Amino acid sequence: MIIKPSTALRNDYTALSDLAHSKEEPIYITKNGEGDLVVMSIEAFERREEVLRLRAQLAVAEQARLSGQPTVSLEESTRSAVALL
Repeated sequence: MIIKPSTALRNDYTALSDLAHSKEEPIYITKNGEGDLVVMSIEAFERREEVLRLRAQLAVAEQARLSGQPTVSLEESTRSAVALL
């Protein structure tokens, strides 16, 4: 976990930006010693959002499976995909 004071935004933005891009993880910004903001590169944010979207889709699919809705095996899915090509 990377934690920086809010003065880092004002005094050394370039270094903070470089850190966000090189570490590819959130940087927690404090204000008066308390957590205030989270900063990350756009690339890291977009990756994180995609993971969240995929997890939501998996949760919906798992709920459908658990409720007894019809499913398709991997083999059936592969055959259908190959037939489309």
